[in-house]
Formats: sequence, C-alpha cells, structure tokens
Amino acid sequence: MTRSAVFAPFDIIEGDRKRGIVLVADHAHRELPEEYGDLGLPASEFDRHIAYDIGVEAVTRKLAALLGVPAVMARFSRLLIDPNRGEDDPTLIRQLYDGTVVPGNYPMTAEERERRLDRFYRPYHDAVGAMVASVAHESGRAPFIFSVHSFTPAMQGHVRPWHVGVLWDMDPRAPWPLIEQLAEGKSLVVGDNEPYDGALRGDTMFRHAIVNGFAHALIEIRQDLIGDEKGAGDWAERLAPIVDAINRRPDIHEVKQFGSRTGPV
Repeated sequence: MTRSAVFAPFDIIEGDRKRGIVLVADHAHRELPEEYGDLGLPASEFDRHIAYDIGVEAVTRKLAALLGVPAVMARFSRLLIDPNRGEDDPTLIRQLYDGTVVPGNYPMTAEERERRLDRFYRPYHDAVGAMVASVAHESGRAPFIFSVHSFTPAMQGHVRPWHVGVLWDMDPRAPWPLIEQLAEGKSLVVGDNEPYDGALRGDTMFRHAIVNGFAHALIEIRQDLIGDEKGAGDWAERLAPIVDAINRRPDIHEVKQFGSRTGPV
C-alpha cells in the first residue's frame, strides 16, 4: 500500500469522450489515507479481496487504453468505506468481512461515518457523475457505463464455478449481448447475476445509470484469472471488442427507463 498525507479519493483515466463510453472501477485500489493507519489490521489483510478487487485496476487501465475511453476509479480501500453501496446500506462500512474483524471500524460514530462519506465516498461519486455528464455532452448522446469488478474464487467455504459474471437489474440492452458474446466460445462459465445479484439499491450503477435511463453493465471476473499482468491483459483484450460492439448497437445510446427490482426509481 501507499501512504500519503494528501489523499485523492479517485483516479481519472482520460480518453475520447466522444465515443460515449464511461468505465468505472469502484474497488480498484486498496489504499488508505495516512491518518487511518491500517484500520488495526495486519498488512496481509490488504492482499485479500476484502480490501479491493484484485486485478481490476490493471484490467481497467488496459481496457481504457484499448478502447481509447475515459475511466474513473476509486482510490480508497473498500474497508474504509464501500463506494458501491448506498449511503444507507448496512454494509457501507464493514466491521466484519469474510471472517475478518476490522478494529478501525468499530465503534463507528455518526460523526466518523459522515466524515468518510464527505471526504471519500461523495467526492468519488461526484467524479463519476461529472465524467458521465461530460461524456454525454461531448458525444451528444446517452453514455454507456461499464463497471469492472472481480470476485474471489471461494467465499465462506463455497467454491465458485464461474469464470465471469454479468450483473444487472432490469435494463437488458448491454447485459444480454455481453453474456451471449462471452459464452460464444463455450470455454467460459458465465454467470447471469452470479455470483452476486445486480439489483442493489443505491449502488454505483443505480445512482449513475439506472436512475438516468443509461445503458450499463457490471462485469465480475474471477480474481485468479486476472491476478497477474498477463491475465489482466488477456481479459482486457477479450473484453475490448465485445464492449466496442455493444457500444455500436443502435439502442445503447438512448435514454430508456426500465425501473429496478429494488423498487420505484
């Protein structure tokens, strides 16, 4: 991990905004601001999936370069505060995560919770919102938002068989062709809303895509497949033509409201 007294809550990768694509990586980094130390955890915990999405930064940077499009990545560890949760979600700041107690998150005062929202969570989402608005303005059409995540091969004693999963709520425009194209070669086990359900009220896709009627998809890649430079590069090269093809579909850049399985939008 890195340490800095001046901590930026997000990274921006520049690209051609006229292409109409925004890449998002909520859990790309595991850094903590200097004043939080290690949240009372040993350094080894920051090598685990509980701290960040292993491999996602490399995949996102390579994918952005291949497509020539911009990306926004959160810089702080999800152990500090999880940007892919609603502000009222009980897992926004975890005190226990996959068997690990996080001492620096307990007890959590209302003042500290608000401080983390104001210093890290909200600036990140402001940056995502600004990028989405900028891409819409520069391209002159509704943007396509593509979110990159990764998942651990085993969770709470359960082995996960999927190589990749596509998470979505009600808007099928990007998820259906993404699932179909990933599954074409028959070599991948592709999860449809596996290993997680894509309907999560207040998460990044809800905030920036669903409520605006923008086409979107969230991909989860198994971490053992992208944990090194070669694996990350291979997956970026696999995804680039698929994302490009979806971006060219006539309905992708239209504003359409599909609602949410979580309730009224």
